[in-house]
Order: sequence, then C-alpha cells, then structure tokens
Amino acid sequence: MGTISFHRELPKPSTSSSPTSSSTSSTSRTETVNGSHEFKIKGYSLAKGMGVGKYMASDTFMVGGYEWAIYFYPDGKSAEDNATYVSLFIALASEGTDVRALFELTLLDQSGKDHHKVHSHFGRMLESGPYTLKYRGSMWGYKRFFKRTLLETSDYLKDDCLSIRCCVGVVKSHTEGPKIYSITAPPSDIGQHFGKLLESGKGADVKFEVDGEIFDAHKLILAARSPVFRAQLFGPLKDQNTQSISVEDMEAPVFKALLHFIYWDALPDMEELMGSTSKWASTLVAQHLLAAADRYALERMRLLCEAKLCEGVTINTVATTLALAEQHNRLHLKGVCLKFIALPENLKAVMQTDGFEYLKESCPGVLTELLQYVAKIGEHSVISCGYRKEGSLDGSDVNGRRVKPRLQ
Repeated sequence: MGTISFHRELPKPSTSSSPTSSSTSSTSRTETVNGSHEFKIKGYSLAKGMGVGKYMASDTFMVGGYEWAIYFYPDGKSAEDNATYVSLFIALASEGTDVRALFELTLLDQSGKDHHKVHSHFGRMLESGPYTLKYRGSMWGYKRFFKRTLLETSDYLKDDCLSIRCCVGVVKSHTEGPKIYSITAPPSDIGQHFGKLLESGKGADVKFEVDGEIFDAHKLILAARSPVFRAQLFGPLKDQNTQSISVEDMEAPVFKALLHFIYWDALPDMEELMGSTSKWASTLVAQHLLAAADRYALERMRLLCEAKLCEGVTINTVATTLALAEQHNRLHLKGVCLKFIALPENLKAVMQTDGFEYLKESCPGVLTELLQYVAKIGEHSVISCGYRKEGSLDGSDVNGRRVKPRLQ
C-alpha cells in the first residue's frame, strides 16, 4: 500500500498584487483491495494421468470488482516437464484490461504443523511492482509449483485431498481533494426511536405470554429483525392466532431483554435487568440470552452475548457456559472455556462445582476435548490428584445438581 502526495504552491504575490493568497493540496492513494479463496481437490489420485495441459479449475470468486479462478494441473502445464511437476496458477476470469494485482498461492499443510508452501507477492518489495494481467484469461503462477513425487509423500496430501488457498490484492488508486464543506452528521438514533415505540406500546398488534407475563410488540418490527418471527407471524405455516402467542421454555426477564435488543439493537443493562450487581447474575442472564438469540436467529445479539460470556468466565460459571457453547455451536466461546478450565490453578475447583456435574450429563463428549487441553499443558498430575482424593472424574460430592439455573 502506498500514498503519493501532490502539492501545488501558488506563486507569491508581488507587492502590487492583491494581499490575499491561497494554497490547495490533493492526495493520490494507491492501495490493494484484498480477498481470498480456498480450493479443495478431493480424489487427487484419480486426477493423475488426465494429461499435460489439462487442468481442474475452482469456482470463480470476486475480488476488487473482478472475477478470479484457480487452475491446478495434476500432470503439469508444459510437455517439456514430462509430468514431473504439478502446476498452479491464478487467472483473471472476467473482462479486464491491464489489471494490476498482488498474488499469494499457498499449498496448505494438513498435519497441523502449519508448514505451508507459500509463494507470495505480499509483504515484500517488488522490483517491477505488482503483476499486470492484460486481458481475460491472463494467468500468474508456477509451471513447476511442486515435484509430484515429493507432493504425494508430503503432509500437503491427506486422505487423497489437497487444499489450496489463493489471496488476491487488486491495486486501486484514487485522488482525494480538499473538502468544500464541513458538515458533521450525528450518530444514528433509529434504535432510540424504535425503543421508545416499544416502551409506549403505540400501534402494538401482537401479545406474547411468557411465564405468566404479557408483552406487547409490533409484528412488522419483529419480522424485519428475526427470520423466525417472520415465519411465525407471516409465513405459510404461521401461528393460527397471531394476536396472542404463548412462548414456552423461556423466562419473562429473558424475553423482555430479547425485545429490548430487537427494538434498541443493543443489550439491556444486565445489572438493571436482574436487580443485582452480582457478576454471576450478569453471566446467568447472558447465558439465557445467547440461547434466546440462537432460537430467534439474531446473529448480532448472539455475538454480543458470546463476547460478554468470554469476558465473564469464572470458576463458578465456566462449566455451564461451556455446556451452552457446545449446545449452540459457539466455537470461540468453547475454546475460551476449555483453556480456562485446563489451567492447573482452575481445574480442580471447577470440577467441584455443580455446573461441572451438569456439563458431564449434558455434554459428555466435551470431557474428551478437555482432557486434550489438559494434556497440552502437561499437567497430568492435577487429574491424578482428583482421582485419588475424590474417587470420581470431576472430584465433586453427591449434593443436589443444578441442571438449569433459573432467573429470579
């Protein structure tokens, strides 16, 4: 990425000219618009022998306003190599003239060691600048990308499958001149308008009964925000009675918070919602809200809840949070919980919580992954201690088990 600045100075006025003068400037910015595509080749052994110059092409993908495609030649692109090498190229797949770009072709190591084979323009000085593709079908790549005999005995080939990643950086330039105006727009307040509409109840045309409480809402707003509500209120299989809908398996404070997010596009104040400053209470409501977000396909709310739960991991809550992450396929949150529990100073204490008992019953498969995390940090003695002292996997006693915490 580069920046080139041009400055034009006006000649100094003579003593007899007007005393007023002006100076202007403009900036030309040249940078790359980047994108990537992964191309998997399954059944590599069956592709061999298709012939020199014959290729397998990826689907086209868009970067910088142009379409691109990856071309893999199992028997090589050139006859003079006698099928000794595989060839790999990236091609311009749409109309274009003198398209300048940076490229990176990577053959992915599938052993987990990250020893990828990389040919890249990115991150280094280029003597002649970016590569120029003259027309549709122009290619950049390597006829001798990898020797076939070495490829077939390497970690790049696994289960008869190759995985190739291509990064493209299309060079774009634009010039910025001085602004002739100075207007500051206030931040968007649409959420406040919708939020006040919810608070006033004006125009509400649907009621929800949740755990004995009634909530008024607006069908069109719910349908616009959630595909689940859209199907429930307007779809071909919509509820017969859309004037009053009963919501099962959800508590009233959670549904209230769900509506708050739908209208305000922000999570409510957890402490205010629960009437408590307890960190445990905030974590508990975030757990319930993540499940509600998953139920109504509210991805932004789901991510906000996941972030809050990552920040709020503690000894007493991590096991139930891990179970929730597993049940709702929240992989980032799951990884944070596993790493926290596997720490030597945390493991035994977590295993003695009621939440760990619930984790064992609801997601037994996660225990195997937890053991793998523990093994990575080499603290096998912690588990051994747990077995000797407590006589069970988690080291907990036989007190009552909290299967699903309930909001007060």
